[in-house]
Amino acid sequence: MAEYIAIPKLGMQMTEATLVEWKVSEGGRVEKGDVVLTIETEKTEWEVEAAASGLVHILIPAEITAPVARVVGMIVETDAELEELRKEPPGEIYTSEAGATAAQAEERHKPAASVAAGAPVATDERKRVRISPVARKMAEEHMIDITTVTGTGPEGRIVREDIEKAIEAKERGDVPVKAGTATAASEVPATGEVYQGKRVKSTLPLKSMRRVIAEHMHRSLSISAQLTQMGEIDMTELKKLRATLVTQEEAIGARITYTDILVLAAAKVLRELPIVNASLIENEIKLWEDINVGVAVALEGGTDGGLIVPVVKNADKKSLVEINHELKVLVEQARTGKLMPDDVTGGTFTVTNLGAFGGGYGFGTPIINQPESAIIGTGPIVDRPVVREGQIVIRPIMTYSFTFDHRVIDGAPATMFILRLTEVLENPGLLLL
Repeated sequence: MAEYIAIPKLGMQMTEATLVEWKVSEGGRVEKGDVVLTIETEKTEWEVEAAASGLVHILIPAEITAPVARVVGMIVETDAELEELRKEPPGEIYTSEAGATAAQAEERHKPAASVAAGAPVATDERKRVRISPVARKMAEEHMIDITTVTGTGPEGRIVREDIEKAIEAKERGDVPVKAGTATAASEVPATGEVYQGKRVKSTLPLKSMRRVIAEHMHRSLSISAQLTQMGEIDMTELKKLRATLVTQEEAIGARITYTDILVLAAAKVLRELPIVNASLIENEIKLWEDINVGVAVALEGGTDGGLIVPVVKNADKKSLVEINHELKVLVEQARTGKLMPDDVTGGTFTVTNLGAFGGGYGFGTPIINQPESAIIGTGPIVDRPVVREGQIVIRPIMTYSFTFDHRVIDGAPATMFILRLTEVLENPGLLLL
C-alpha cells in the first residue's frame, strides 16, 4: 500500500506551503525517516520526512504552492507499483476531509473556458483565474492584472515566477508580457562572464528564505510610511544590574542577556503606550491586547544565511528568567531549522539587537516587520565621553534606532515611547515594579 507525502499543518494559521526542493528524484529510494522534501511557509522552512521506506513518486514539482493536507508525493514498495502510478497518476488527494472540500470548491469554481489576455472580465470571473495564493498576493500588491498573465504552472496555473516577470515588465514600462517569455533584461550571465562591465564571481538564486526576506522588506517599505528616530541611552546602571544577575546565574537558573532585558523593558513600555502596540488592518487601527515581542535572529551560513523573527508571546507577563528560557529555545530552533510557523507569527513589536556583533558606535534604519507598526534596533554598548552635571565623563552608551509607521503612530507618542524606554533602561529598578 502506498504511503502519502503530504503538506503537514505546522500551525493554527498555516493554510499552504511552497515546495522548495525535493531531496530525492522521481523513482528514487528512501528509508523511513529520511528527509524527502523541504517546504516553505510564509515565514519558515520545514523538512518533511518519509513515513515509510520505498520508491518515491512525485505528484507536484518544486516551486509550486499547495494547501495543507494536499498529497504531493507517494512512496511505494515495488517497481511495479511505481509504474502503475506513472501510467495512471491519481488526481488531487488530501489526507483530510477539509482538504478534499477545498479541492472540490476549487474545481467548482474552475472557469469553463480560458479568458483571452487583456479582455475585460467581471469581478467574479477574475477570481476564477487559476493562480497560486502567493502569486495572487504579489499581483495585488503590485497591481498586476492577472488576466494579462499566462501561467506556466500545471494546467496553466499562474505561479510566483510568472508574476515576477510581469512586475519586471511593468517596472520597465513595457506592455504586459506573457509569463514565461524570455527577455534580454532577465538573461543573467554565468559565473566567470562579464555583465555590464563587471565580472561575475558567482550567482545566488533569489529563492527560499532569501526570497521571502526580499519580498517582506520591499513590501514593508512600499505599504507603510516609515520614519526612524535615533539616539543614545546611558547603560551604566543596566550594566551593573546585568553583572549582578550574571553572578547569580546558578541561583536563578539563567544567564540573563541584554536582549532579555530589552524584550522585558519594551514589553512593559508597550503596555503603557498601546498605540505603539498596534497595526493598521484594512483601514482600521487595531490596538492589540497581547504584547508579543519578536526578536530578530541572524542565521549562520554566510551567503546562504538569513534572518528570522521568533516571537515571545505575552512578554509583559513574563519574568526575565522566563523570557531568557523561551528565547534560548526559540533561537536554537531558529538556527537548526525547527521553528514552527506559530513561533514566528503573532508579533506586535520587534527588537533587533546588533550589539552582540560589535562594530562600535553607529545607527541604522531597521525596517518594520509587517503588519506591526514599530521596531527598535540597538547597537553595541560603547564607552563614550558624555556631559554629566557640567563634567565630561566616560559612560557606557548604547545607540538605538526606532522605526515607526507614521500612518499609525505620530511623532509625539513615538517620542513618548523612546523617552519612557530610556527612563526604564537607565533606571532598571523600574523593571521590577
